[in-house]
Amino acid sequence: MNTLTIDIRKAEPRDASAIAEVHQQAWRGAYSGIIPHRTLTSMINRRGVDWWANAIRRAATVLVVEIGGTVAGYATIGKNRARELRQQGEIYELYLRPEYQGIGLGSRLFKAAKARLADHGLRGLVVWALEDNHNALAFYAGNGGRDIAEGVEVFEQKALKKVAFVWND
Repeated sequence: MNTLTIDIRKAEPRDASAIAEVHQQAWRGAYSGIIPHRTLTSMINRRGVDWWANAIRRAATVLVVEIGGTVAGYATIGKNRARELRQQGEIYELYLRPEYQGIGLGSRLFKAAKARLADHGLRGLVVWALEDNHNALAFYAGNGGRDIAEGVEVFEQKALKKVAFVWND
């Protein structure tokens, strides 16, 4: 019998290639048909292995979830960037490879990211998701988030609504 281990840890520079791959797969899966194709491709291509290695080295907090030694997903976290919201922490990104979605890894990574922010003294949490990304909206609502604010992101003159979910722990 084989036992697969699940580990959530701070990313290391050696993870850059795997994170870049997760980013590419997850963003194509989440945003194809929502973000204009040319812009989406450009956004993905900007974040290659070197970009991720630099982000990890620059002390950006990047967490990875590994299953059986394979990086299945990542989260980037830090201080809330939306001054109008009182929550102090923010999950900037949380993505999984498509084949690892729907089995509870995202919830485990979310809880670990939330705990890491709290460990750093950041009270409350905000996460933004595009309104057309129905899977993300369902995920954050299902993890107890309250939809309290809206904003807009513009891609190639296409305005897309985004929704802020908050937790006030």
